[in-house]
Amino acid sequence: MTAPRLRARLAAVAAEDRAALIVYLTAGDPSPAATADVIAAAARGGADVVELGVPFSDPSADGRAIQAAMERALAAGGGLVSALAAVAAARAAGVDVPIVLFGYYNPIFVYGVERFAAEAAAAGVDAALTVDLPIEELDELAAPLAAQGLGVVPLLAPTSTPARVARLRALAPPFVYYISLTGVTGAAFDPARVAGDRIATIRAATGAPVAVGFGIKTPADAAAVAAVADAVVVGSAVVERIGAAGATGAAAAVEAFVGELRQAMTRG
Repeated sequence: MTAPRLRARLAAVAAEDRAALIVYLTAGDPSPAATADVIAAAARGGADVVELGVPFSDPSADGRAIQAAMERALAAGGGLVSALAAVAAARAAGVDVPIVLFGYYNPIFVYGVERFAAEAAAAGVDAALTVDLPIEELDELAAPLAAQGLGVVPLLAPTSTPARVARLRALAPPFVYYISLTGVTGAAFDPARVAGDRIATIRAATGAPVAVGFGIKTPADAAAVAAVADAVVVGSAVVERIGAAGATGAAAAVEAFVGELRQAMTRG
């Protein structure tokens, strides 16, 4: 089985009868040296899983907030190598929250998929998600990751057909990321668009927990999605706070906001 730490965390959260909180951060923002501290702050605030974005020059699936975070990270020297170093530093500091690397396939392809998988495993990564590798091509990444004990997290959109959803069962992913809207990250969010029956259908077809993301910005948004999903992903609102807080206040700002999200998602 791949990604045992990630699967165990999601199973433990489900046993607590609540949805998991997945917090997106951009590696290298506010700086490569500070990323491990920000990961630790998210964990202290109550994140069940951290998605660590790998800065990329052409983030076509991301809205303005995450584009800006990636620009800050690239300007500070961030990239795939420093993202792996940040994970290793967080693990060395005792952070045990599962970490999913999130990004685009091009940097991994250029780096070498097998090399990436081996170094990600050594750093303490649990799984990887690429927004631009189609379901039909996912095994190109999933197989090298599985050889190192890491999982691959597939993306599904509101437009994904039943046949494409069903293909994911063979990958046995630790979870499936369901995009709440047909747009980029940080777009306007309407909880009414997140249909519980759609999530239940995906869960049954894939045999995996379903995380919902894109556009979830407030504790109220997170609470609404937590009522129907297995996990809730918040990204743009987190990196906006990092941008506003700057290097000296980023960790404290993340810990405080993640705490608000986690409290709002408490059921009952």
